[in-house]
Amino acid sequence: MSSMTQEERAALRARKKADRIRDLHANDLPRSMQPSAAVKTVTIVVLVLTLIYFLFPIYWAIIASTKTPSQMTGSNGLWFAVGIADLPNAIATNYGKLLGWTRGNFWRWVLNSLIYSGVSAGVGTLVAVMAGYATAKFNFRGKNLAIGVIMGCMLMPAALLTIPQYSIFHAMHLTDTMLAVIIPCCVSPFGFFLGRVYAQTSVPNELLEAARIDGASEARIFFTIVLRILAPAMVTIFLFLFVATWNNFLLPLMMISADTLKPVTLGLYGMVSLATFNERGALMMGALLGVLPVIILFLGLQRYWQAGLAAGAVKG
Repeated sequence: MSSMTQEERAALRARKKADRIRDLHANDLPRSMQPSAAVKTVTIVVLVLTLIYFLFPIYWAIIASTKTPSQMTGSNGLWFAVGIADLPNAIATNYGKLLGWTRGNFWRWVLNSLIYSGVSAGVGTLVAVMAGYATAKFNFRGKNLAIGVIMGCMLMPAALLTIPQYSIFHAMHLTDTMLAVIIPCCVSPFGFFLGRVYAQTSVPNELLEAARIDGASEARIFFTIVLRILAPAMVTIFLFLFVATWNNFLLPLMMISADTLKPVTLGLYGMVSLATFNERGALMMGALLGVLPVIILFLGLQRYWQAGLAAGAVKG
């Protein structure tokens, strides 16, 4: 009996090992299609170089944010100018200078950027998905013309629209308000394009017909069924709109003049434009702290964003 138990255990371990090997190689290409060792090596080298290319500016900003103006030019640019034990004092010094040059408005600017980007991305995502779903699943007069006009707007440079937008908002007495930045950023032709593609490929017509037969209204179908199906797409659109609004510089420059309403990009630009400003280390600290919310958002929503891109790449 003991011998049989050992054999059974050995057979069970063998099956588990075989299952693990099978799962590990389940998505492997056939041997004839597998890349050669040289191709794998070149791919790894290219990916590592790409990773360095994108991470190096962040690394350099971290190093530069701890230095004084003289240390920026007189020390090794790829390492700290002070010892590890003195880094907290160096960071605190530049942070104090940053708050001093911004007159204590730095974190207010970061909050403004979060408001501008969050509200614009949230509303813009809903508008893009609603418009994309409507043009993908409904037939109405002028549909192709509307799609053509919206897609044509993707070719319009944003700078070309800034002055007409300023004239409109100035006539409506909305300049120097948050709405002057939020409203234009809520409309995205590219978001509409993504929303329409996802609605076409991911929302089955049979599901919509079944819901209508059960007596569900179009609004209920959209908000309880369609939005859940398009959730990965909405994350993708939200990230694109959030980053686009966060990086938008020309529109706030035209619309906003009050210091308390400026986004962080415009606020740091105003600090640098002062003739007496020379604290580059404090500036790099401001740039680094100003980009942290975007980095955190991307890391937090990365898996949803990847799922959204994959869903849009496969015809359902």
